[in-house]
Amino acid sequence: MSFREQSAWAMMAILTVGGLWYFNKVRAASVALGETAPPIMPFVIAYIVLIVIASIVAMSVLGMASPEAANAPADERERQADSRAGDLSGYVLGAGVIIGLLHYPLHMDGNMLYHIGFASLMLSQIAEYGLRIWYYRTGS
Repeated sequence: MSFREQSAWAMMAILTVGGLWYFNKVRAASVALGETAPPIMPFVIAYIVLIVIASIVAMSVLGMASPEAANAPADERERQADSRAGDLSGYVLGAGVIIGLLHYPLHMDGNMLYHIGFASLMLSQIAEYGLRIWYYRTGS
């Protein structure tokens, strides 16, 4: 498994765990309130800090395990896979935003609109790393 594929697996796992943690907190707060919880900035900040620290640790460990691979430039196949994955993950983001925008007029819940938008950002990044792995493995 190449360094870039290992990086993609690590980032996909970190983002998935971080997203599950964040939305578990939002769900618990929403249940306690009896309605959709507003954006809770300490949770957002904690999520960001968690992702940044976990990413630094993971990339440092992977980089120390194979420094020559970590410093090597991406080859043509990897650049193409990264580009295609980024392009397609944009559709995930766009779909999530459209869902949020369609949900809002039906329910008039701005808090849910925020959470749908934030989830769309998370899911698009997870999709990008998943697609990179797919393209690395299939050679597409």
